[in-house]
Order: sequence, then structure tokens, then C-alpha cells
Amino acid sequence: MSIGIERMGVYAGRAYLDVGELARARGLDQRRFENLLMRRRSLVLPFEDPVSFAVNAAKPLIDGLSAAERAEIRLLIVASESGIDQGKSMGAYVHKYLQLDPRCRQFELKQACYGGTAALRMAAAWAASDGQGARALVVCTDLGRPVRHSYAEPSQGSAAVALLIGGRPDVLALEPGASGIHSYEVADSCRPTADMETGDADMSLLSYLTCCEQAFAAYRQSVGPIDFVQHFERLAFHTPFGGMVKGAHRTLMRKLMSAAPDVIEADFQRRAAPSLTYCREVGNIYSGTVFLALAGAIDDGDDRRARRIGLFSYGSGCCSEFYSGIAPAGAARALAEAGVADALAGRVRIPVARYDALLDGYQSLSGVRDVVIDAGDTADLYEQAFAGRGYLVLDRVAGWQRQYRWS
Repeated sequence: MSIGIERMGVYAGRAYLDVGELARARGLDQRRFENLLMRRRSLVLPFEDPVSFAVNAAKPLIDGLSAAERAEIRLLIVASESGIDQGKSMGAYVHKYLQLDPRCRQFELKQACYGGTAALRMAAAWAASDGQGARALVVCTDLGRPVRHSYAEPSQGSAAVALLIGGRPDVLALEPGASGIHSYEVADSCRPTADMETGDADMSLLSYLTCCEQAFAAYRQSVGPIDFVQHFERLAFHTPFGGMVKGAHRTLMRKLMSAAPDVIEADFQRRAAPSLTYCREVGNIYSGTVFLALAGAIDDGDDRRARRIGLFSYGSGCCSEFYSGIAPAGAARALAEAGVADALAGRVRIPVARYDALLDGYQSLSGVRDVVIDAGDTADLYEQAFAGRGYLVLDRVAGWQRQYRWS
């Protein structure tokens, strides 16, 4: 029995920032900025949080199921490094607002950007062991914490990706045993508080490249001496920014294939560049980024036949995995239900001056009680992009409990 991703849902916010405009406003070196291979970044507004993002990603997917199919969801895992409570899982809120069955087990999982793949692996193993056709829902939800006047600022996005996992993998069937892991402790990136992100960017880059090489070596030990170029029709790597994916691909092509620069570039454009289609419009969304890359890889190319896709997932700290799956014929049609391109096209553009005002007025709700959420200076954005559209938004914090409503 094949197990994998049956359906996917994506919520990338309702507003975006042109990062080219941001780079010019910040005085960033234009050549260095262009190496990021970024165009836009999704933004989070004052009445949004990781829970609202998660529900908005999963709800269209859940609404498309029959009552019987919804009842088959017996496991919910929320993967995030943007948790809102030191004890209570965000899954409790997601379970409530998606109206999932009370018999559905739910919890939250954290391992930096690897968390989404960890959740996928756990959900797939559980679905395979159930034997009764049960399904799992994995939701990856993260909000970036941009650091002004840094080259990381243009790349940090906010979004959620929902994956329905089960035995009818119309989007991606995982290949059993086709996996390689590489893990070790490294202080490359961390969030010492809920509202602070810090680390060593150079160390993170080196760790990512090391893990990609070593995880692929472990993958080869599992599946045999496969050819890196011939074995995978498409590649979908965790994408902090497009330039890092290009660097990892170049490293593998040099070391595994002894390829010349022109061959490397042609191979990148054919097999890896399609995975950047949505990532460069949204930014690094942490636990869900590899799946946004997967969506881009699936949407490109011949959808009339099955295609093997190689995935690389990396989470700071660190844990990494190189694995693969088969996108069956028609996978792009199944993915089209997520409407990723249309959702991105429907976002509202925010100029840099207004983005800076949003950062200046940012109110942390970590450890805060009894707050009523006021759209304030973003009331016009609420009316334009949310009002009457049925999105979940944060309404207030009553005591310590977050309360939400539908727009």
C-alpha cells in the first residue's frame, strides 16, 4: 500500500512585500541581493498568528472532504517553531476550528525547519500501521521574525502548508526506505525567546551544505548506487533562499558528477529551478518550505506520467533528511485544488514605508493576557483582503486564552 500526500493546502497570508524595493531602501548590495533569488515576501498582519495561518491553510482542504472522509482523519500534527504556548499544542485550536473528530489525536512538533518533514514521516508511518484506511493531517505553520538591515530580512516569510496524508497519494507517494539522515549539534540558528531569532548565517550555510551532501550519501546507502542526475526528474530542497539551493545543487554536481559549470547550470534550470517558483514569492517559511518547493516542482513539467522527486529537508540545530517520492500522473491536477498561484496573485502589496510602520507597531502576544486585537492602521487591509471572505483571524486574548473569529 502506497502512503503519501493526498492533498495539499497553502495559506501565504494576504499581503506581500517586494523585496527588491526593500533591498534598495535598506541600501543592500544589489549584486549580493540578486544572489538570494527572491522576489517577494509574505507578511503577517496584526490580527493573524500561527494558528490562524494553520487553519486558513487546512480549511479549504478539509471543506473538500465528505463527512465520512473527514472522520477518517485520526491524527493531527502541527509542525512549527512559532509556538504560542509552552505547554498547550496549537493543534488544539486547529482541531477546534476545523471541526475534526473528537477521536483525532493531536499534538505539536518542533525541530526548526525539519519539523514539517518529521511530522510527515510520523504521520505516514502511523497511517501505514493503522490498516483501517485512517488519514492524518499535517500542518506546518511559521511566522518569520525579520531582522532589519540584514540580508536575511528579504528572505523571511510567513505561511502555512497543510498536508493530507493517507493511502491515496495523488500528490506524492513516499518511497519506502528511500531516505538518508544526517544530524549533529550545531549553534547555527535559534530562537531564544518567542520573538527573537538569531544565529550565525555563515555557519548555517556551511551546515546546510554539509548536511545535504551527507544526507544524500546516506540515501545512497539505503537505495543503492543511483545516479544523482538520472534518478530524480525534479529536486525540491528546503529553501531559506533560492541561492542556497543553487549552492547545494552545485556542490552535489561537482562532487558526485565532476560536472562543468555550464552543465551544472543547465541541470539546475531543468531539475531544481522549478521548485523555487513559489518559494521566491513567499520567502522562507521554515517547517513548510520544503513542501512549498515540492509544489513548484510538481507544477512544472509533464503531468501525464509519474515523476520521481528528490527532497532535502534541513532544520537548524540540526537534523536533515534526503528522501524521495513519486508524483503520479495527474499530481499537478490534484495540487491545483490548493490554488497556490491564484492565492499568491491575490495578495495586497505593502510598500516599504508601511512595512516599517507595521514592524514599529508590532505587539508581541507572548506571555500577554487580556488583549483585544485592534486592526488599527491596517483596518483598510482588513476590509480589502479579509472582510466577508471567511478567513480565521485572531480576535482577542481572554485571560491567557486566544480567541478567534471568522472574517
